[in-house]
Amino acid sequence: MDKLLIRGGRPLHGEVVISGAKNAALPELCAALLSAEPVTLHNVPRLQDVATMLKLIRNMGVTAERDDHGTVVLDAGALDKPEAPYELVKTMRASVLALGPLLARFGHAKVSLPGGCAIGSRPVDQHIKGLQAMGALITVENGYMNASLPEGWSRLKGTRITTDMVTVTGTENFMMAAALAEGETVLENAAMEPEISDLAEMLIKMGAKISGHGTSRIVIEGVQALRGCEHAVVADRIEAGTFLCAVAATGGEAFLRHGRADHLGAVIDKLVEAGAQVQAEEGGIRVHSQGRLKAQSFRTTEYPGFPTDMQAQFMALNLVAEGASIVTETIFENRFMHVNEMLRLGAQITTDGRIATVQGGKPLSGAKVMATDLRASASLVIAGLVAQGETLVDRIYHLDRGYDRMEAKLRGLGADIERVS
Repeated sequence: MDKLLIRGGRPLHGEVVISGAKNAALPELCAALLSAEPVTLHNVPRLQDVATMLKLIRNMGVTAERDDHGTVVLDAGALDKPEAPYELVKTMRASVLALGPLLARFGHAKVSLPGGCAIGSRPVDQHIKGLQAMGALITVENGYMNASLPEGWSRLKGTRITTDMVTVTGTENFMMAAALAEGETVLENAAMEPEISDLAEMLIKMGAKISGHGTSRIVIEGVQALRGCEHAVVADRIEAGTFLCAVAATGGEAFLRHGRADHLGAVIDKLVEAGAQVQAEEGGIRVHSQGRLKAQSFRTTEYPGFPTDMQAQFMALNLVAEGASIVTETIFENRFMHVNEMLRLGAQITTDGRIATVQGGKPLSGAKVMATDLRASASLVIAGLVAQGETLVDRIYHLDRGYDRMEAKLRGLGADIERVS
């Protein structure tokens, strides 16, 4: 099993290219299932989750060709097996995104209940309720969601869907399903993440009629069929935020090419308050830090608030910043699993339920640590970059699910980091 060996204490300098967003690429690969015509996606990141999704849709009968430059050409014209089996989706929650497109285009689908990171409950009940509101008949049996249309129906029906909570994948599933539904669908309490807007823009290129994306109320007027399109996946704001924290924590300076400052407002505000310099420039974001940072308290919440996917990475920065900080996690109930590993590096953190108190400014020393989920992996890498001595991060298959060759990008910035077996 691969590990990352990090020799800390080096500031990061240079330029890094931010890859396409995992959380946009996965739903957009599923959106290709809505059309019988070829779809071309550019800027698709090299990630384990993307490889899993490609394997999943190929299993359905879709042809998917990928080159070495991030372009994937998909053709779902011969799709003959609208099913997502457990064996292919057990490691990836995003597999639920196949449900809406398959049901909308074929009138039936069988999708396994998904897996993914062990960071708390992420139920699919909102997906089921929303699709049922559009007329779908859905049963859950033997670990599978079996969906179909009522007898005599040829399409889902447009309706108003108000979810009990803000759900990103739920919003994406409903938006894709509604694109081929009969009549108008209104999504209230919709997620507002940039990845939602990017998916909407792709669907519009395919002929969908969508308005309001980027707000909490999205309106979709269903059409009879969608055509193929060409689309570039938006840059990954979480990867960009991770590199912002890494550079700031190590006291370096770097340019994040393709980074979108307008997608990272809450994170950048906290970095600036901490004492880092962050500026949007043409083609990316520049970050500069002298390494003398002030600890910042923050609370995770839905976009455009501070993202839960940046909580662990910013906590790592708070370890080297001066002063105490309080981190409140409101999205997932089990997302402090990185704390015990940070303690092995000499961190001073106490937790009480969803609240962590961090005493910063204490020296960290290298140790063997174990990644527990995707973003926890990234936080341990950042901590290892600032710790004295060697840090060995185990179970980095979590990291490979969401970061495109992270160690190579960090090495390009001057980090002493290598992948070892």
